[in-house]
Amino acid sequence: MPALNRRSWTLFALMGAIWGVPYLFIKVAVEHMAPPVVVFGRTAVAIMPLLVVAASAGAIRPALARWRPLVAFAALEMALPWLLLTDAERRLPSGLTGLLIACVPIVGAVVAFALGDRHALAPRRVLGIALGLGGVALLVATDVGGTSSWWSVVEVLLVCIGYATAPFIASRQLADVPDVGVVAVSLTLVAIVYAPIAWFTRPDSAPPARAVWAVIALGVLCTAIAFVFFFRLIAAVGPARATLITFVNPAVAVVVGAVVLDEQITGATIGGFVLVLAGCWLATRHEAEVIADVPVVVEPLDRSSP
Repeated sequence: MPALNRRSWTLFALMGAIWGVPYLFIKVAVEHMAPPVVVFGRTAVAIMPLLVVAASAGAIRPALARWRPLVAFAALEMALPWLLLTDAERRLPSGLTGLLIACVPIVGAVVAFALGDRHALAPRRVLGIALGLGGVALLVATDVGGTSSWWSVVEVLLVCIGYATAPFIASRQLADVPDVGVVAVSLTLVAIVYAPIAWFTRPDSAPPARAVWAVIALGVLCTAIAFVFFFRLIAAVGPARATLITFVNPAVAVVVGAVVLDEQITGATIGGFVLVLAGCWLATRHEAEVIADVPVVVEPLDRSSP
């Protein structure tokens, strides 16, 4: 299990902050653009610099050689989650969306069990999953209203499944492929898939500048730069532990949503947040850690290939 050093903590802090703000940008952009347009926009902006860097580093061909796991990674980490997340934010506050995404480590514990970790659903972890689900229930019971909003919650929870699964694919089958190649080719595939859909759902008139800048920020900061750092974080601390950035993301999302978009922070919001984070903490611990009090997570079984 990789140790946490200064570099690991730096990457962890950067990713916690960077992936805490996409919810704000998505909320701003989706008010004026259809979800497929937003997804295509962020990928198209991101691939411009990444393809140049990947080509100069000779990283494209190795990524294409692993096209099967690469397609799976792109689908679970980008193509499906980004569409679901963007559509959900048409109805959900950005802060609440960020809080729901905090369930990723809980789902990661279930994924680890499915991959053969016999400790993944030990009693302490099951308690953590129950606490996390209780936090989600508290959040949606107080902050969600209407059938469409409930469907949005389901969309975000489906996003959690994708976000929890994709790092294991990256670690097990793409570890020896250059990071920039994986990211650049994955984003290119997503952009190609969404290009025709975005064309048919394009807005009738030019969106305001703030929406355009939000998409650019999504592409440059939250996609191109973020994925480079995320792969380095996976390599440094392992895929399951890397998902623990969701301890930080929701707090950033809630604060930014409240400051910029004037979204409410209620007692239920804080209570649900605490339950979800407590659940994540317990769901990613082993029974043996009660004595050592050192949280660890299971690495993927096959390290032959982040």
